[in-house]
Amino acid sequence: MTDFKRIGLVGRPDHSGVVDSLLRLLAFLGNQDVDIVLDDVTARLIENPGVNECTREELSSRCDLVIVVGGDGSILNVAKFIASDQVPVIGINRGKLGFLTDVLPNEIETNIANVLNGDYSVDKRFLLDVVARRGTTEHNLGSALNDVVLHPGKAAQMIEFELFIDDKFVYSQESDGLIVSTPTGSTAYSLSAGGPIMHPHLNAVVLVPMYPHSLNSRPIVIDGDSEIKLIVAAKESLEPQLSCDGEVLYTAVAGDEFLVTKKTVPLQLIHPPNHSFYQACRSKLGWGSRLPRADD
Repeated sequence: MTDFKRIGLVGRPDHSGVVDSLLRLLAFLGNQDVDIVLDDVTARLIENPGVNECTREELSSRCDLVIVVGGDGSILNVAKFIASDQVPVIGINRGKLGFLTDVLPNEIETNIANVLNGDYSVDKRFLLDVVARRGTTEHNLGSALNDVVLHPGKAAQMIEFELFIDDKFVYSQESDGLIVSTPTGSTAYSLSAGGPIMHPHLNAVVLVPMYPHSLNSRPIVIDGDSEIKLIVAAKESLEPQLSCDGEVLYTAVAGDEFLVTKKTVPLQLIHPPNHSFYQACRSKLGWGSRLPRADD
């Protein structure tokens, strides 16, 4: 007997392969003892889907499980809507790397059947919450599963800011910005900027400078429960921007502060049986396979 009776489907628009996978999912789930819900954007991808629809904001109240068809970016987009209500998510990979969406399109029926039969593992991936402070006014900007990034925005110039961790001054820096990354995000933008790969079970955050005007500024790994504060320099003439998982959420002015903390409720990411983070790294990042042995 499955734990999941109400299953939501979310698909990435503008990708022909996504529609093919959604149709396979609808055909398979239609023969199971489950209710199916499509988010309203996904419903427009399919002609006469014949199932219930809801907005993405309503998914967590209508579903026990969400299946995302797309790439890692599609998971990032859905995570902020369902994490707080502890609705688990599993991904069908129709993107590029697919660290989060690890079910292959030709294995949909097998892997989803395993999940419905209770044969799966659950990763709890924490998110970051961001608050902007301007004077005495605070704004809750949102959450990020991968990373929070302070960057110059449209201007191709360096910005200046200060970094505090748990109210302790760390440094001031002139650079293209700073990436505040979770372990989940350590294989994404942070990796491209020279940050370390962190195992997803670590309770840690990595701070990765972007092109710092210094020869000794390196990534710092800190405790995941730390409070991170970024203060835009008082004389900053540019208007830096703050992004969560690639989405610009705020344009700053001189003196603005950003507080970044770990979200109290993690995202529940479901994997098929025998999932291995290290195997994913080997296949996605081109790590070497095992060497031949004498007894092979």
